[in-house]
Amino acid sequence: MVLIKKHCITIISGIALLFFACCDKPLQKHSVTGEAQGTYYSITYFDTQNRDLSAAIDSILSDFDQTASLWVGNSLIRRINGNADSVLNELFCDMLDKSLRINRLTDGYFDCTVGKLVNAWGFGFKQGQDLDSATVDSLRQYTGLPLEIITNDGSKILRKARPETELDFNAIAQGYSVDIVANYLESKGITNYIIDIGGEVIAKGGKPDGSQWTVGVERPAESQFAERQLDIKVTLANQSIVTSGNYRKFYEKDGVKYSHTIDPHTGYPVNHSLLSVSVIADSAWKADAFATAFMAMGMEKALQYIENNDEIKSAYFIYNENGEYKTFATEEFKKNIVTQ
Repeated sequence: MVLIKKHCITIISGIALLFFACCDKPLQKHSVTGEAQGTYYSITYFDTQNRDLSAAIDSILSDFDQTASLWVGNSLIRRINGNADSVLNELFCDMLDKSLRINRLTDGYFDCTVGKLVNAWGFGFKQGQDLDSATVDSLRQYTGLPLEIITNDGSKILRKARPETELDFNAIAQGYSVDIVANYLESKGITNYIIDIGGEVIAKGGKPDGSQWTVGVERPAESQFAERQLDIKVTLANQSIVTSGNYRKFYEKDGVKYSHTIDPHTGYPVNHSLLSVSVIADSAWKADAFATAFMAMGMEKALQYIENNDEIKSAYFIYNENGEYKTFATEEFKKNIVTQ
C-alpha cells in the first residue's frame, strides 16, 4: 500500500509539473471577424500555440450556410423546401431533431415549419404579400405538420406530411453555428474564447488576467435605425446568451407595425407588450430557440413556462407598460448581471 501511494504521488506531481510547464507558455490573443448568414461574426480566443484559425473558421461557417441558410440559393434547406431529392447530412438532422424537441417542449410556440408564413409576411428571402385572414388560414395548413427522417438505401431523406411545407431554421441556426465554432475551438485545445455571431454569444474560460467575459444587452430602440444603447451588462461563465426582440425587425404598413416574430398558433405576427427577451443557457442553440419561443408566447406565458419547467431558468424581459420601458429578470439571470 505504501508503494502504491508513493507511485500515485509521483504521478500526480509529474502531471502538476507538466501542467505548470504548459501554463508557462503565454496565451496569445487572436481576433477573427467576417460575415456569415447575412450578418457579422466576431471571435476572440487565446491560444498558447499562437495559431491563426481564421481560414478554418470562415470555412466552417461557409459550409454551415450551405446546409441551413435560406439566403443561399442551392443550400440543402432550400432544396428540401423545393422538394428536390436531397440527402440529409448529420448537421441538418441534428438541427431538425433539436427543433422538433423544442417544439414539443414549448407547446408549438417554436416551430420550424413556418417558412411559408415568414415569407408571406415579408420577413424571409421572398417578397411579402398582402395578407387577409383567408390567406393566413390557407398558409397555416402547411405548418405544424409531422416531419420524418427516413433511411433509403443507406441515405437519410426527409418525408413531409405535405410537400408544400417549408422549413425555416432561422430561430435556431445562428445559435447552432455559434456552438459549432465553439466545438471546433475546443477540439484544438482552446478553452478561453468568446464567439459572437450576429449578437448571439457564447463565452468559455476567461481572459488571461483572470477576469470574466462581459457582454451587453441592448436597450430596445425607438426605430430600427436608432443608435444602439446598452440596457445592462452581464458576465458569462461558460455560458451563452441570446436576445430576441421585435424592435429592429419589423415593418409598418397603413399605420400598423408588424413584428418579425410569427405566432405559429395564429399565423400572425405577435402583438403584445414584450419588446425583447434574453436567455442564458449552456448552449447557444438552446438560448436561441427559447428566446424565440418566449417572444412568441409573450411575457406572461413565458414566465409560467420558466416557473413550471427546468429546461430554462435564466431570462431577462424588457416590455412596454403604458409607453414606458420596464424590465424583469428571473432570479437565475440576476446572478449574471454586472452591478455598478
